[in-house]
Amino acid sequence: MSLRSRFALAFAAVGAVVATVVGVLSYQAASDRVLAETDRSLRSTTVALARAQEQELALDDAVARAPDLYPGPDLPGPGDEEEPRPILQAVSRDGTPTPLGGPPVPLPVSDSTRRLAASGEAGQSDTAEIVVDGRTYRRLTTALGGDRGALQVAVRIDQTHHVLGGMAREIAAVSGAVVLVVAGAGRLLAGRITRRLARLTDVAEKVSADGRVAFDGAGLVGGRDEVGRLSASFSRMLARIVAAREAQERLVHDVAHELRTPLTSLLTNATVLRRAPELSPDARDRLLDDVEGETRALGHLVDELVELALDRGRQEAEEPVELTEVARRAARRVYRRTGRLVHVDADGSVVHGRPQGLERALGNLLENAAKFDPDGEEPIEVRVHRGRVTVSDRGPGIDADDLTRVFDRFYRADTARGLPGSGLGLAIVRDVAETHGGTVFAAARTGGGTAIGFTVDASRLLPGADADPASGSTACAGRHDG
Repeated sequence: MSLRSRFALAFAAVGAVVATVVGVLSYQAASDRVLAETDRSLRSTTVALARAQEQELALDDAVARAPDLYPGPDLPGPGDEEEPRPILQAVSRDGTPTPLGGPPVPLPVSDSTRRLAASGEAGQSDTAEIVVDGRTYRRLTTALGGDRGALQVAVRIDQTHHVLGGMAREIAAVSGAVVLVVAGAGRLLAGRITRRLARLTDVAEKVSADGRVAFDGAGLVGGRDEVGRLSASFSRMLARIVAAREAQERLVHDVAHELRTPLTSLLTNATVLRRAPELSPDARDRLLDDVEGETRALGHLVDELVELALDRGRQEAEEPVELTEVARRAARRVYRRTGRLVHVDADGSVVHGRPQGLERALGNLLENAAKFDPDGEEPIEVRVHRGRVTVSDRGPGIDADDLTRVFDRFYRADTARGLPGSGLGLAIVRDVAETHGGTVFAAARTGGGTAIGFTVDASRLLPGADADPASGSTACAGRHDG
């Protein structure tokens, strides 16, 4: 059963319960009020009859129909020519009935009537509905006390039952109409509520059916209620799935392309090694060196791919990070690996971020600078200013056509194809920068070389980021380990 149908049934059930309760209460209130008025008339007639007996006055037909004695609520029924009159009857102590007036209808004497007539206290009464000759009467029996027996007064209530029955049918009809209206309104309202959920469900079913995601980045449904919030979250999730799928496809194509070269080289070298006895010692040494170099490059590429695929930086917990200390640690590590000195000029910026990711990004920039300027006499410069990290070198620089592509995965400029590397280092820098809400940049440095780096979103800067630049300056960070 659909959610819309369940909503409609729920609304219908609530409407049925409310209509039934209101109808029953209305009918009960009307019935009690009508019967209470009838009983009041019967008591008034009984009081008048008792007073007449005490005065030994006979009740004639006019007295029995007087308004003071019986203003009853009944109206003439079908076939009745006049308003029904009360039936008056006395019951002696031994249970013998004596008609006193009204229509000639003998009222049955029940056991409760005999008990009231024989031993009832004055004013004690009993009310009951009886059927005589196919007609319904409401009878009031009142004990007179002592040896006087009891008085009975009855009046026809067929018309009253007819009116109450008609009222009950009308209430039932109205209740049924209310249920239908409420069910219809509930279905329309449920349709409006579930229409947006149905759209989300259709998209989710399509994604789960074929695994393909077609998403334009806009919200699926609007609104600020729970459904709107669900739609916004679902839209963001789809956007991430789309981005992840696109990144995965690009990575697969790039990996296939990059692995083809070392694998082809290794296959060629393996074929040549089959003729090892025919090769000279120098040729064998060059061949083995080439195999070792390709194997190391392939291993480095695999390590970079694993790092990129696992995306460890995004899983790292965020905390306050002093970029000055990050720069110094990266500088010392590069000095140990390459022997290049690194000059750090930092303003004491403190950001909310991932320390290992930021250190890896800065380390990749420093290693990239050391690789392109291996014999540089001047130290590599690192400048940190308000969350902006810049690494400058005096290498050959980057062509203008390559500046916008150096951060792409596996992209290598023509001047770098003969150098070691996987082509993923700067791509990881961009990934770290984007994780921290920043961007990457690369530009030619005045006097030769390259100025390359990344930024952190300004909202991540913590108090204390405006420290005196001179306080974070280190002449040659690498010399601390020298």
